Amino acid sequence: MKLSNKFTFVRVIFAPIFFLLYFLPVWTNRFALATTVIMIPLLLFAELTDYLDGKTARAHNEVSDFGKLFDPFADVVLHLTILLCLTLTGNMPSVLFVLLFYREFSMNFLRMIAAKSGTAIAARKGGKVKTVLYIFSGFFALALVLCSRLGVEFGESVAGGLQIASLVLFILCAVASYASFIDYLVHFVPELKKKIDF
Repeated sequence: MKLSNKFTFVRVIFAPIFFLLYFLPVWTNRFALATTVIMIPLLLFAELTDYLDGKTARAHNEVSDFGKLFDPFADVVLHLTILLCLTLTGNMPSVLFVLLFYREFSMNFLRMIAAKSGTAIAARKGGKVKTVLYIFSGFFALALVLCSRLGVEFGESVAGGLQIASLVLFILCAVASYASFIDYLVHFVPELKKKIDF
């Protein structure tokens, strides 16, 4: 496996690890501090690999159609895992998670159709903005969860403001994700129509 794809693979591997670390304190009512100390640095490194895989691929001439599919797949696996954890513990509205879930699988379906026709759908600016919002929203909500687990208390007004801010960020994720999906459709569907009989 090429080095760039190994960086990408880190995100796929870390997704179930994150799930276990996130829920271990919930299941056992213990290890809140230990899992936090482990989970956050590993998550930061997993997110860093999204930058490292692209940089390595360009630097070592490893850019490939496989990499263009594997990279967004790894992003989706990791980010939906994080958002699922937040949803299952009541820190993200389930309706927003479902909307993001539908968007991501619709996008994967589009990528499969494109791949079958010999077209690789590379990331576009809207998709990158969406990913940044996923990351920022996830870390923001995780910070609130971890503060609660570690016994950090905020005043009622501050806590309410932080929860509203978290909700607004998740709504922005949904808006950005569908805006970027529409952008992909507008940009690639006309080209795919020339190659595939819909």
